[in-house]
Amino acid sequence: MKSMVEVNHFKMAFSGKTLIKDLSFTVGKGEIFGFLGSNGSGKTTTIRALLGFYEPTGGELLMDGKKFNPEDSDVTVGYLPEERGLYRKETVMDNMLYFAELKKLQNAREWILKYLKRVGLADKADQRVDKLSGGQQQKIQLGITIMGDPKLLILDEPTKGFDPINRRLLMDIIDEHHAKGASIIMVTHYMDEVERFCDRALLLKDGTARAYGTIKEIKREFGGKSLDQIFVDVYGENHEQ
Repeated sequence: MKSMVEVNHFKMAFSGKTLIKDLSFTVGKGEIFGFLGSNGSGKTTTIRALLGFYEPTGGELLMDGKKFNPEDSDVTVGYLPEERGLYRKETVMDNMLYFAELKKLQNAREWILKYLKRVGLADKADQRVDKLSGGQQQKIQLGITIMGDPKLLILDEPTKGFDPINRRLLMDIIDEHHAKGASIIMVTHYMDEVERFCDRALLLKDGTARAYGTIKEIKREFGGKSLDQIFVDVYGENHEQ
C-alpha cells in the first residue's frame, strides 16, 4: 500500500522538555487510521507538526512523499481540530461561504444548503453560530472540513458529545468520503468507531507508540483483549482523551 502520511523517527521538544521521543508510523492511501491516546500523549503535537505548524526537533513528517506546504501541495487536507474555529457572531451561511471561498469551492451555496439539509440544519443557515448548540456547531465544522472532497481528512474527536443517532449520521458522512478514496486519520475515544472504521491504529502514550498495527494485531499483542480493556491497561481506569 502506498503511503499518504509517513512519520519517520519524529522527535519534538519544547523548552527542553521532550514530548515526542522517537515516533514512526505510516498512513496508507485510502486507509482509515486510528490515532489514539490520552491528553498529553502527543497526538495534537504530531498532527500540528505534520501540517507544518511546528518544526520537528528531529526526524521527518511527509505527506505523499513531501513535507507539507499548503501553498504548494498536491494533497488537499481537511482538518477538524479539537478546538473549533468558527466565527461565532457570524451566521452559519457566512461562515461556510467564507471557508468555501478559501477552498475555491464551486457552487458553494448549493453545496452548503444540501449539506445543511443532510445534517438537519436546513433552518439554521441564517442563524448566528453562537446561538447553536455545541453539537450543531460541530456539524458546521465538519461540513467545512469535508467541503471540496480533500484527499486527506484529519478528524480530532469528530463525534464528541453527540447522541447515538447523530454519531451514526456523521460517521456515515465520513464513511462516504472514505469510499471516494480519502485517507482518514481519526482521533477518537469511542472504541466501537475504531472497530467499525479503522484499518490500523496507533496507541500513543508519553510520546511513544505503545501499540501499532491492524486492530487484530493490537488485540493479539494484548492477549486477545477487547480494545476497551486494552485502553484501560495502557491508560488506566480514569484516562481522558
